Amino acid sequence: MTENWKPLVSDEELNRLLREYCNDFTALEREGRYDPITGRDEEIDNTILILLQKGRKNAVLLAPAGVGKTALAVGLAQRIVAGTVPDYLKNARVLEVDLARMASGTSSPAEFQARFIPLCKGVAERYHRRDLPRIILFIDEIHQIMPGCAGSSYKGLSDVMKPYLTVGDLLVIGATTLDEFRLYVTPDAALERRFQKIFLEQPNIVETYRILQGVRPSYERHHGVTIANDKLLLIAKLTHEHMRRRTQPDKSIISMDAALAHHVKEKGAGGEIDLESIYYMIGRETGLNRNALHDEKKVRLNLQETEELEARIKAGTLDTRKDERMITQGYDPSKAIKTAMGENEKRELEETEKAHESMMKKRALQKEEDARKNQGGDRR
Repeated sequence: MTENWKPLVSDEELNRLLREYCNDFTALEREGRYDPITGRDEEIDNTILILLQKGRKNAVLLAPAGVGKTALAVGLAQRIVAGTVPDYLKNARVLEVDLARMASGTSSPAEFQARFIPLCKGVAERYHRRDLPRIILFIDEIHQIMPGCAGSSYKGLSDVMKPYLTVGDLLVIGATTLDEFRLYVTPDAALERRFQKIFLEQPNIVETYRILQGVRPSYERHHGVTIANDKLLLIAKLTHEHMRRRTQPDKSIISMDAALAHHVKEKGAGGEIDLESIYYMIGRETGLNRNALHDEKKVRLNLQETEELEARIKAGTLDTRKDERMITQGYDPSKAIKTAMGENEKRELEETEKAHESMMKKRALQKEEDARKNQGGDRR
């Protein structure tokens, strides 16, 4: 009976749906389309652990925009292509479901679901076929499939997926922010408990530096300009300090790309990027004067810290948390301002501070004197 079993969704139909409405991360990785994903080994390991389970085998990645939720799914695809996953996931396919492409050209929810349901059912039907590779569906902005997400073209798809998730016939990785997960997914307790949460923290300066090193080769090839390690660390520091509303590593990667582009625009391809291009792009993004970003002492300190980090990396003793504290400790904005001032300005500032302190002392003495006089009057 098993030998004569035929799926309701044919192989030809399923392949057409996957080809038209999905992005195959594993196929793209084999073509060399992605930069190496670094700094997310623990989160990828946790995702693999969830996928290996029999029951709650679905994961949801929770993090702000720009932290690297999609990059983690790509990192999983890279592990699969490299063959460094358990046998259960060997030759698996990581497919991003492009809901926008699927909804394109539809005029009603029923027409949209007529595309989604066969894809979902076809993948679920083949889950128990051990001779076929596993299919892992990645859904970005997964909160949009919830019925309560007003304005979403995809709302209500969670009800379509829920039966397959209940019996364990789908492997799903979702991604959204923690706020949107709480707002739209948490109210549906039946769906929420079918996903295990993986929280992605924003990388610190040292982790961002290592991520920039991982993506550097592709950007150097694209622009025809090289960028040294100390420039990467400088970008990670400046974006961390001056772009507080945006997240790492996205803001550092974008700033590096823009600085390389500025160098090519002004000086052409070839050679190594200079500090001027980095300061220009950071200043352009933040509204700061690019000349105010330069501090010769900080540049020398940055070069020294880069050499220390590289020595730890080569020795295999790099501790990202400890080394990050070493880099950022002692940061004092007022000290930086005072250092930028001339001797006269510093002297005037010190005199003003002393005068203010003296005035406060006089006020305190006057208050004590007035209090004593009032007490004397009350006795009389």
